[in-house]
Amino acid sequence: MADMRATDTGAPAEAMEVVDAVALDEAVTFTSDLIRIDTTNRGGGDCRERPAAEYVAERLAAAGLEPLLLERTPGRTNVVARFEGTDPSAPALLVHGHLDVVPAEAADWSVDPFSGEVRDGVVWGRGAVDMKNMDAMVLAVVRAWARAGVRPRRDVVIAYTADEEDSAVDGSGFLADEHPGLFEGCTEGLSESGAFTVHTGPGRSLYPIAAGERGTAWLKLTARGTAGHGSKPNRANAVSRLAAAVARIGAYEWPVRLTATVAACITELAACQGLSVDPRRRGFDLDAVLGKLGPAAALVEATVRNSANPTMLSAGYKLNVIPGEATAYVDGRMLPGGEAEFIATLDELTGPDVTWEFHHREVALEAPVDGRTFAVLRECVERFDPDGHVVPFCMAGGTDAKQFSRLGITGYGFSPLKLPPGFDYWSLFHGVDERVPVEALHFGVRVLDRALRTL
Repeated sequence: MADMRATDTGAPAEAMEVVDAVALDEAVTFTSDLIRIDTTNRGGGDCRERPAAEYVAERLAAAGLEPLLLERTPGRTNVVARFEGTDPSAPALLVHGHLDVVPAEAADWSVDPFSGEVRDGVVWGRGAVDMKNMDAMVLAVVRAWARAGVRPRRDVVIAYTADEEDSAVDGSGFLADEHPGLFEGCTEGLSESGAFTVHTGPGRSLYPIAAGERGTAWLKLTARGTAGHGSKPNRANAVSRLAAAVARIGAYEWPVRLTATVAACITELAACQGLSVDPRRRGFDLDAVLGKLGPAAALVEATVRNSANPTMLSAGYKLNVIPGEATAYVDGRMLPGGEAEFIATLDELTGPDVTWEFHHREVALEAPVDGRTFAVLRECVERFDPDGHVVPFCMAGGTDAKQFSRLGITGYGFSPLKLPPGFDYWSLFHGVDERVPVEALHFGVRVLDRALRTL
């Protein structure tokens, strides 16, 4: 077993090498295989994750685990397994990834989006980044542990979920509400959207680890008025009322609100540029600092304020008929601690003639960045890329960590990938020609192994 003498982060002084050539190959093979299993989530229940769930469950079982397949709705399958640690008294660690993917229009792609093709050292296909790569890396790591006879100190609960790309009602929400006992003892969780390379200049690479998420506030707006003939004056036109409200929401400039995670991110990004800043200081000029951060500013620009973007409109059934009702949908996002301001602002912007309600609502999250867990995650990334620099950041959107937070689990975005210069991770996330380098998967397996065993 590994020598468990501790460093200042609690990491093993001499960690036993566990990741072998088989694990590296499996990370690539599993990513490719999972991409070939079409788990497109079109929303409204139109998805079937079961074939992918059976794939991962079979490979977990071959490693000696006892995976459970759980469904709220037939075909919408989740997988949960527990890798027992050496210390039953230690809190457990959750590692989770979703099996569904967003739609892909094949005509727009250079390759079949569900081919899983491996070409020129790159794995192509929908889910290569979001997030069948992470699903595959976790699977490869726990199988490597089984081959080597290695056990982590803490229990590691592995969850593969359905429905993350929609409401999570058939996935993590169902698991958290109906099967909380499977996560007994879990205090922290690791999942997607963190520890990937962001190149900010020649020889400068960042690895943002997510320690927060804005809350989800998907809204339905309804305007009611007087139905009538399109040729006559109408002071109570539902379409006009709705359009005015939507225009106000779209034009509104939300005030800057810096959370602890975002402030820490700005401070560290500035330090990387040789700047000393204090975002909590009165009169702090955010725009001036962001202007000096270059490409790194993208890590914070979307999370310094609440947001509300109109996305869908629906009204009427005939051109010359004024309808009595019109509806719109708005994608709103709330900062940690920003919900009350968000609600009050929407009440004001919609005005007296339009009502609104939450169509889907999930909490904002924030995790500590000054404790042992973040220090361990930082050390593990920088050990395998000594020239990289880890920074905390807050996600603009959300993940299954929101649902698992109902169980008292603190979540971090940590799916490590070492990406080459010019590889635009952001554009590939839900984008066309989604792909991941083989070497990035190899890096991720090594980092995940060390992080999970150290934690």
